[in-house]
Order: sequence, then C-alpha cells, then structure tokens
Amino acid sequence: MTIYSCEHEWEAMLTCIYEAWTSRKGQQNIRLVLEPIEQYTLFDEYIHVDADHEKAVKVMDAINQKISPFFYREIAFCSIAYEPYILDNIFRVLLLGFAYGEQALNMVQYEAVMDNRKIRKRLGMEVEHFKEFIRFHEVAGRYVAHIEPKSKLILTLGHAFMDRMPSEHWMIVDDVHMEAIIHPMNQDYYYRKLNEEELEQLLHTEEANDEYTDMWKTFFDAIAIEQRANYRCQRNLFPIWTRKHVVEFEHN
Repeated sequence: MTIYSCEHEWEAMLTCIYEAWTSRKGQQNIRLVLEPIEQYTLFDEYIHVDADHEKAVKVMDAINQKISPFFYREIAFCSIAYEPYILDNIFRVLLLGFAYGEQALNMVQYEAVMDNRKIRKRLGMEVEHFKEFIRFHEVAGRYVAHIEPKSKLILTLGHAFMDRMPSEHWMIVDDVHMEAIIHPMNQDYYYRKLNEEELEQLLHTEEANDEYTDMWKTFFDAIAIEQRANYRCQRNLFPIWTRKHVVEFEHN
C-alpha cells in the first residue's frame, strides 16, 4: 500500500489527489491521509506531498469542467471536516464523480458516498452551532470572538459574519487551529495563520469586560425560568464542548 500524506489545507489536499491520481498505482493500492500521521505502519510506503498551486488548479478545473461546479463546492466544503479519513473519502467520491458525473453524490450504494453524506451532515450542524453561538467581546472599539471547533470552520464563518456585521471592525480567532479572520469596517475580511506568540496575545482579549457582555449576562439570567429548566435538552441543542467561550455560561 502506498500512502500519500499532506497538510490539512485545501491546496495541499488537491495536490495530494493529483499525485495519487497520476501515480497510476490503482485505487485499491493507495490511500490518502492528513498529517500529522498518528501511527505509521510497517510495510506501507509513505509519500509526503507539498502544496503545488499549478497541480491544485488542474484538479479544480477538471472537477468544475468534467463534473460540475456544484460537485466542486460540495467536496470543498467537506474538506474542512476534522475526520482523519476525509481526504481519502474525497478522493473516492471524486473517482465516482469522474465516472458518473454529479449524480455520484446520490449513489448511496457506495460506502464512500454514504460516509461523505454523514460527514457533510455533521459538519453542517457544527457550522450552524458556531454561527448561532459565537460571542464577541468589545476590545478598544473592535469585536473579538474566540472559538474552539473540531473542524476548520473559520472561512465559512467569515462569509456569514461579513453579511451580519459589514460596518464593524471584528475578528474571529480559532484557538485550536491557530487561525484568524480579520474584518476591517466596510471592507472584505482576510485570513491569517497565527503563530504561538500572536495567539497568546489574542487570548487576553477575553479578560476585558465590556458593557455589552455584562448586559447580555444580565438578560440571560433575567429571562431564565428555573422551574422549566431542562438541562438534558439544553445539552442536546447546545453541546457542552461548544460553550467554552460563550459568556452566559462563564459563571457556571
């Protein structure tokens, strides 16, 4: 078995798919994994793949032209998922797409398609959770929010909040993946990969208390009806692992 590996970044993933496809070793003899690799096997060959813009573009163009732009958007969305097998799953679904076209996404008789649907459903729920439950702190006239998602959601969230807050300075920081998006007032947002020093400095933004945070906590406590509390239902709708940076739960 030949195992191709790369970083969890879309251009690198597309390059890895290109290398696996052009290797002509047969799909049953190759597997694609994301780095870091948790455990190496003894008799497999490992090939690290670096991102190559030209090769990535070739794969993008092939998907858009030979399958469809919709198919490309679907697999690109799934690429941000945290599941360790997501890259190999995308590769298998792509093979079906090139063979059968866009309808491959509905061919649930194939295990790869079923797995892809499960990933997309779970990922969609994770995105919606953070769209609804991100909490911003005001710091020197700018709004800063921290999140700790399982998947790499930050660019997807950027599109949503640019529509919601177009005339504000804001920043969303992913503490897990050390990424941030910064939105200057009335401009497009931009992406930044953070180093450890930058992340450490940004973590202090939550220490500042602003009047809006205090008002929200007061409102949250005021409307609560203790007799109707249903913590089991609350945990189902608002999982505990998503609450770390949600201000109304800080006193719990």
